[in-house]
Amino acid sequence: MKRLFIIAFVLCVLSTGSFAQKTVGLDNWFNHETNAKTGKIFHYTWDDQENSGFSQLGELFQKRGAQLKTITTAPNSKSMKNVNVYIIVDPDTTKENPTPNYIQPNDIKFLKKWVSNGGVLLLMGNDGPNCEFTHFNQLAEVFGFRMKPTTLNPVTNREWDMAAETKFSDHPLFSGVKKVYLKEVAPIFLSKNAKPVLYDADTNSVIIAETSYGKGYVLLVSDPWLYNEYIDHAYLPESFENLKAANNLVDLLLKKVK
Repeated sequence: MKRLFIIAFVLCVLSTGSFAQKTVGLDNWFNHETNAKTGKIFHYTWDDQENSGFSQLGELFQKRGAQLKTITTAPNSKSMKNVNVYIIVDPDTTKENPTPNYIQPNDIKFLKKWVSNGGVLLLMGNDGPNCEFTHFNQLAEVFGFRMKPTTLNPVTNREWDMAAETKFSDHPLFSGVKKVYLKEVAPIFLSKNAKPVLYDADTNSVIIAETSYGKGYVLLVSDPWLYNEYIDHAYLPESFENLKAANNLVDLLLKKVK
């Protein structure tokens, strides 16, 4: 009887996917920068443990049982196999990469279908001088977003509060959060079914937005935001709660996986 109960429990778990490991893929094709000093790939990667990396954000996913994957080619059925959450961050300009891999129509076609079938897509842009907007916006517009290549929230030296956001909507991304740091972001214009998540307090411009698309979900943040330099308090004063927001973000994305 005990054996039958165990078998039934395992079958139930498998059918619901309760214990199924989720895979979070981070693009390293559209964002593919080489460190001039070391010759190594860096900047918004899982492996980069310096200020410029996403290693600490990756650890938050891993603590929840998720598996990390680096997507080193354009998104397609092979590179995206078993990926549940896909993150594209700050596509390269020619200043960052002399031969950038721009987002192409086939990439957009694939991602449109992938999200519609239940994929969770996190898009993270940047401000005017630091992001390739033309092709990135062609992808974003499919989901009702368009970023303007300009800069909000510039910060002088360490005047941290110049980039403080404190007015939040009732959204799980900011549950229990009172203050976050979002420096040098671009405004987002919305269309279709896209909805604002966060307005910049000073300009009343949308800087984080979301949408449901088919069976999937897309979140756009107009800055890389939660890389190692600003995810915790290595530099930020204790009053900023970026780490708490990062935990909320990880929970939000993983819960959106069907």
